[in-house]
Amino acid sequence: MNQEPVARDSKPPISLPGLIAFESVARHMNFTRAAAEMEVTPTAISRTVKQLEASLGIRLFNRTTRSVGLTEAGAQLLGTLAPALEQIRRSVQEVGDVSSGPHGLLRINTSYVAYASLIEPHLQPFMERFPEITLEMTVDNGLSDIITGGFDAGIRLGHALQKDMIGVPIGPLQRLLVVGSPAYLKARGKPATPEDLLQHDCIRQRIGNRSQFFAWRFGSGSKAATIEVQGRLVFSEMRCTLDAAAQGHGLALAFEQFARPALQAGRVVPVLEKFTRPGEAFYLYYPNRGQMPGKLRALIQFMQAVDWSAAP
Repeated sequence: MNQEPVARDSKPPISLPGLIAFESVARHMNFTRAAAEMEVTPTAISRTVKQLEASLGIRLFNRTTRSVGLTEAGAQLLGTLAPALEQIRRSVQEVGDVSSGPHGLLRINTSYVAYASLIEPHLQPFMERFPEITLEMTVDNGLSDIITGGFDAGIRLGHALQKDMIGVPIGPLQRLLVVGSPAYLKARGKPATPEDLLQHDCIRQRIGNRSQFFAWRFGSGSKAATIEVQGRLVFSEMRCTLDAAAQGHGLALAFEQFARPALQAGRVVPVLEKFTRPGEAFYLYYPNRGQMPGKLRALIQFMQAVDWSAAP
């Protein structure tokens, strides 16, 4: 009996390496960096992506000599593909953790203050304890999306956590102090109440790239107050505001733990301490994705075991 010929799709089959290459280029928005990550040449990864586009019959990237951007179809594919590939990576990571212990690249997004206060003093013992973990720290004073950025976790104050995240408190409670240099306070006098700050040069800090400033809040409960301080110096990092205060340019708001070296050296002294608000904790936060990778669990358990009362 004669049979009808089976119609065959002329398009080449879709390969997993092609999807992985596409996700890497889309994450970096750069063929060269994606090629370095996958340990192939830029020509090879470009060819792989073109083969995937031919298989799908659509263009995934808009390419120019200077930039790479996702097409609408590319963005749609990335939205479903990235979480699936991440789950595969985590599953492979978990299998490896069982046999060889925590290992692999651990990417953390953190503010400089959190890094200097919580991570840097304990970096050496962590690296010695987990020699198979490569730690990549991205210092970012904004509030980056850690999922879009491909980070395993972020570190921020509790009130700044992104939605739908699991947060683990680390370190001591962080108390904010108003500080100034002895020379500045001798010349201008010490403020006796928070309202007196309106008569002083206050060094303000902008939050990331946003228009708002770090709030100067005092007291608690019914006695809480926010002072709209003014001054001619504005920075985007607390280390700059603290240095400027130590140089006598005005008063600054800084975390006590972060400012401790300058306080102990006498470069700055605290004022308005009786009006200081209760401290709040930094949190290490990460997406709720089921099983936690061993490398991240290792960092969390290490940080929770630190004796912060004895920490520098």
